[in-house]
Amino acid sequence: MSAGPEKAAPSRSVNGKSDMRLSTVMNGIAAAGTASLAAGAAYAQQALEIIGQPVNGAMGFQPAATEIAADQQWLDGMIVYIITAIVIFVTALLIYVIFRFNARANPTPARFTHNTPLEVAWTLIPVVILVFIGAFSLPILFKQQEIPVGDVTIKVTGYQWYWNYDYVDEGVAFDSYMIGSPATGGANMLTPEVEAQLTAAGYTKDQFLLATDTAVVVPVGKTIVLQVTGGDVIHSWKVPAFGVMQDAVPGRTAGLWFKPEKEGIYFGQCSELCGQMHAYMPVTVKVVSEAAYAQWLAKAKAGDVKLSAAAVPADAEVAANN
Repeated sequence: MSAGPEKAAPSRSVNGKSDMRLSTVMNGIAAAGTASLAAGAAYAQQALEIIGQPVNGAMGFQPAATEIAADQQWLDGMIVYIITAIVIFVTALLIYVIFRFNARANPTPARFTHNTPLEVAWTLIPVVILVFIGAFSLPILFKQQEIPVGDVTIKVTGYQWYWNYDYVDEGVAFDSYMIGSPATGGANMLTPEVEAQLTAAGYTKDQFLLATDTAVVVPVGKTIVLQVTGGDVIHSWKVPAFGVMQDAVPGRTAGLWFKPEKEGIYFGQCSELCGQMHAYMPVTVKVVSEAAYAQWLAKAKAGDVKLSAAAVPADAEVAANN
């Protein structure tokens, strides 16, 4: 009689272990599913390619994201060719003079003091070069300074050491602090806690000193007009990929504009010495589709100004934020 229970006991034990294993597997799948959903949510929160940021060891300009920036970069390249030609010509002329008219090659120097054709040439040629450069640079300058009617108008106020953005036609306003600044619980240093904040916001530690807790959100292909001023000392709002920079002077309102041509995340910084923590006053701009902008704006009017609150349209072609 005792043999029966002894044989049955292992059978029950095996079934119990199988049930436990199955339960453990199911729990693991559920946890993985939850993690995947969370990761998917984080991806959807900020599924934008980071385009405008400094690259370690790289040279040159950031990719131009506006017509203004493209014009500036083209003008810079054109002037570099002109400067290079001038440097080569002057260097070759100096080398020629050194060898042709030194004391050994030319023991008896000429005594003339003027050469009218030569003097006219070295006066007129630089004038022609400057006029040529001006013919291209002035239209680009005027294009920057003539502020068009904006599809989105934002008042930007610089404070020590953060930015305030006011969408004047929408009733949306918020402050923007660097992730890792004292206002966000940091000490302007990259710590594990700050890195966790960056990760939660969809960034990596490479974006430390660049990423902010809230960002300027604008629609792609629309004219954005900024009204820039300062609330305490002089600051300067600058985003290199847009080709824009404007001093924020207390008591004055200055304008700038840009029309972003590609969705993505673009970074800038305050470019005017403004005190002790000047280096910790970055700018973050997120360029999104019109649909995503409309959704974000609806959430922002309800009090949630972070882009993560806006759903990314399913048909949007985006890249991971890493």
